[in-house]
Amino acid sequence: MTTESTENGEPTAASMARMTENLSKLDALRERLTHVIANRHTHQAALDAPNQELFTKAAQAYMQEAVTNPAKLIEHQMAFWTKSVTHFVEAQQALAKGTLSAPEDRTAKDRRFTNPMWEQHPYFNFVKQQYFLNAEAITQAVESVQDMEPREKQRLAYFSRQIIDMMSPTNFLATNPDALQRAVDTEGESLIKGLENLISDLEANNGELIVRLADEDAFELGGNIATSPGKVVFRNKMFELIQYTPTTEKVHATPLVVFPPWINKYYILDLKEQNSLVKWVLDQGYTLFMVSWVNPDPSYRDVGMADYVEDGYLEAFREVKAITGEKEINVIGYCIAGTTLALTLSLMKQRGDTSVKSATFFTALTDFSDQGEFQPFLTDDFIDGIAAETEDKGILPSIVMARTFSFLRSNDLVYGPAVKSYMMGETPPAFDLLYWNGDGANLPARMAMEYLRGLCQGNQLADGGYELGGHRLVLDDVDVPLCAVACETDHIAPWKDCYRGVQMMGSKNKKFIMTQSGHIAGIVNPPSKGKYGHYTNPDMSLDHTDWQEGAKFTEGSWWPTWEKWLTERSGEMIPARKPGDNGQEILADAPGPYVAVKARG
Repeated sequence: MTTESTENGEPTAASMARMTENLSKLDALRERLTHVIANRHTHQAALDAPNQELFTKAAQAYMQEAVTNPAKLIEHQMAFWTKSVTHFVEAQQALAKGTLSAPEDRTAKDRRFTNPMWEQHPYFNFVKQQYFLNAEAITQAVESVQDMEPREKQRLAYFSRQIIDMMSPTNFLATNPDALQRAVDTEGESLIKGLENLISDLEANNGELIVRLADEDAFELGGNIATSPGKVVFRNKMFELIQYTPTTEKVHATPLVVFPPWINKYYILDLKEQNSLVKWVLDQGYTLFMVSWVNPDPSYRDVGMADYVEDGYLEAFREVKAITGEKEINVIGYCIAGTTLALTLSLMKQRGDTSVKSATFFTALTDFSDQGEFQPFLTDDFIDGIAAETEDKGILPSIVMARTFSFLRSNDLVYGPAVKSYMMGETPPAFDLLYWNGDGANLPARMAMEYLRGLCQGNQLADGGYELGGHRLVLDDVDVPLCAVACETDHIAPWKDCYRGVQMMGSKNKKFIMTQSGHIAGIVNPPSKGKYGHYTNPDMSLDHTDWQEGAKFTEGSWWPTWEKWLTERSGEMIPARKPGDNGQEILADAPGPYVAVKARG
């Protein structure tokens, strides 16, 4: 708050008048809010929370525990009551001293509570400490439940954690000192801006609340992100094929084609020059092609995994070979595109197609026997809800997946950004990675259900075979030389699960790299940054624990380690190929129109 708006630290009459004027703007905003809520596009209720059966089972198990072991539960309750009353008495005693100070705070450090007032002000400190006492009691109650199937208990723990995170005092205006002080300092303008941000996010997603993580006006595809020069040299209903302009006079003869996940946009690998894997690969002397997937609309309802394999992977292979004149290619599959690459390689093996010289897998799950943090979302009630949603809309809307991924890290990707945007009135940051994170893609209805039912729930590729196009596809058929890269702290594709799937592949020539950091930062880790080392160990007969214990650690990016492996499988050096050299029609400049299509469910 400016000096003109205070007297002795108190708001002046003029300041209060400006605050009243700002708050008077609420009427117009209420009208916008009412309109967007009234016209909201609904989704299946099953996608918001588990069905009541989970909580009923938990209550029954808890009551059974109370009957068989009442002393244990009484001990838990008495401990909670004692701590709560003691906390209240200590706060009262601190106030009785006549000083505005808080009692001793023994709670753990938490970045949500960095404002000094959480430590010093008796009101905020009382609220904070009681929140942690409540959280501890809920966590302890869940842990004490014994008579539940482990998968259901894991799910109960997850959704209980969501309740704890949601009820944090930082998420409410009356108990957030930062938001309250900002409202006073800005004479209420922060609340107006916050409400405008909230309504804008609702309007952008047809009434669904998805917190905007980045300033979308700060980025332009082909302008300041996805800027590597290239041309769209092929297009069908599934993808556009981008051939990048070489940056070296000579290139390896064997071309390299990248299949990014179609859950997201490809330009995560080409955000800006400093961290672009695309540019780095070009600078090492490769003819590089990128698949840019279509963003499906409801007309893609019946497109399935077979279409992605036949009209995606195999069509791209044919085009790259035709353009370059080579009989073999090297290929990369990232995340779900790596999973599907394994399906494709098994199919090619059974058909006698030897077009792929080597395959690289980035954070790709092929064995889903351990569903990790996604287990709460892979039970029948949730998948049934997705089935109903896709049947209704013809697609699995991007926002459903965005919410699911976000709530795996709810404080960082939901509540923290919501507080800054809606209560503090801040403009989201101009952060390219967060912009990409919010630029999602829909999934075709059939493909989504085939993937969720057959691979995630059924684990058919690793266990018995996945039926596709009259073939039973298995991991043992993946016998080309391969390199797999997984990330140490990846919560989407845990490295140990990626490793287990690679162990099951039939190739006699395998390399596994485990890089530090997570699903994105672990992959997008250029050598120039000097961050995040990586582990290698040639003995893949070991289980993941022994593999890691015996692994060699190398400082810095895994990119050079992988490229050394790739160059041995990329042929002789030849004059660089440019898009259109062979007379191929140029359809558009990179990044192409497909990637610019926004998802709207």
